[in-house]
This record gives sequence, structure tokens and C-alpha cells, in this order.
Amino acid sequence: MFGLGWPEIVIITVVVVLIFGPKKIPEFGAALGKTLRGFKEEINKDDQESEDSEEKMK
Repeated sequence: MFGLGWPEIVIITVVVVLIFGPKKIPEFGAALGKTLRGFKEEINKDDQESEDSEEKMK
């Protein structure tokens, strides 16, 4: 994963918890999940639209 090993990931996690605090981490996780879900829906919607337009051209 991006050339990072487990020690680097642990250090990054500890720094994030120290900066934002343990109460903010779930909020960031929820926001990230919503963002990824929306991105995935848009990608799937674009794929579906391109398939529909290809079928109409046949």
C-alpha cells in the first residue's frame, strides 16, 4: 500500500489520533465512507448510461 509498512501506518495512525482526538475519528470515517459511496454510484451511473447509449445505437 503506497510502499508503506506496518510501522509507518501505526505512526501515521497515532499522529492522526493525537491531532484530531479519538472523538473525531469516527466522523472522518463516516464522511470518507459517504464520499466513496457517492463516487462509486457516479461511476456506476456513468457506466450504465454508456451501456444504454450503446444499446440504442444498435
